[in-house]
Amino acid sequence: MVAGESSGDLLASLVLAGVKQRWPQAQCMGIGGPRMAEQGFEAWWPHERLAVRGYIEVLRHYRGIVGIRQALTARWLAQPPQVFMGVDAPDFNLSLAQSLRESGVPTMQLVCPSIWAWRPERVSTLRRSVDHVLCLFPFEPELLRQHGIAATYVGHPLAQAIAMKPDRLAARVHLGLPADAHVVALLPGSRASEIQYLAERFVRTALLLAKRHPDLHFVLPAVPSLKPRLDALVQQLRATEWVRVLSGQSHDALAACDVTLVASGTATLEAALFKRPMVIAYNMHWLSWQLMRRQRLQPWVGLPNILLQDRAVPELLQEQATPEAMALALEHWLNSPEQVLDLQQRFEQLHLMLKLDTPTLVTHAIQEILER
Repeated sequence: MVAGESSGDLLASLVLAGVKQRWPQAQCMGIGGPRMAEQGFEAWWPHERLAVRGYIEVLRHYRGIVGIRQALTARWLAQPPQVFMGVDAPDFNLSLAQSLRESGVPTMQLVCPSIWAWRPERVSTLRRSVDHVLCLFPFEPELLRQHGIAATYVGHPLAQAIAMKPDRLAARVHLGLPADAHVVALLPGSRASEIQYLAERFVRTALLLAKRHPDLHFVLPAVPSLKPRLDALVQQLRATEWVRVLSGQSHDALAACDVTLVASGTATLEAALFKRPMVIAYNMHWLSWQLMRRQRLQPWVGLPNILLQDRAVPELLQEQATPEAMALALEHWLNSPEQVLDLQQRFEQLHLMLKLDTPTLVTHAIQEILER
């Protein structure tokens, strides 16, 4: 199994729990993170080594990433696993899966590459590389079948893991936050490149809001490996009085908050499953953005907007993502309780659509692959 970043680590850990329940003696190894390790996964490389987004950003790490893939391929060709499962990270996993499949190893991909959003040409690579795709969204299997790719809708593991009615008060008690305060969660991403481009903007947004609304509380969950960097940034910007950096605890932060400022990615779906209004922001190297923008098929980048096929929450991208613009968008949600209620109802319907017994469905699919 290979999971290429924090979101994949979380998804894979939920699936691994089902695998271990179905096959207690199963040995799972490859590339993963701390949540997977909690389920007994043996990580030969940490997932942070693959956590890069954007064309230019990937080029900076290209040699190291290719070296890992070559070493992993050689190891598994020498000692073939019974099944390989890539978890998201398609640019890394599909090449690896193709080599393994050509040698006779059954291959699966958990999380369909977003060919419906951008880079649709990847469907041919997907067809060559995997025996079965486990889809998190209900419209994906039919799209893949049209291209001759076997696929199953398994729901989204997070929809099962996150409560339909999150307990805001319990989360605030756990984090030591006042029960009656207004809380803003800042989620600038889990990749080093995202922290580079977004974290300072997010903290400056918090400083703007703190000046206008001194009663606001801000929490910034950080993956443990990046927490020292974020602690230093908050100190450098003299924001320690208002912004509290957490070690992990992103779900606690989302449960506790009234509104969140969140980087585009899986965290936007997590925020929707927690029924929290959000402002989606993203910024990357200008050349990466120009290349990605030309390959987009959707008018939105945020998963909640794509799944709802509507601009349900604001998106501020590249030069739009200024602290002032983000502060104004957050203030809008804080001052619009009726709109927040309407949004929460839409998010509840989205949650119900995505909530299946994902671990069981995944283990059934693995069993079918093994019995071929």
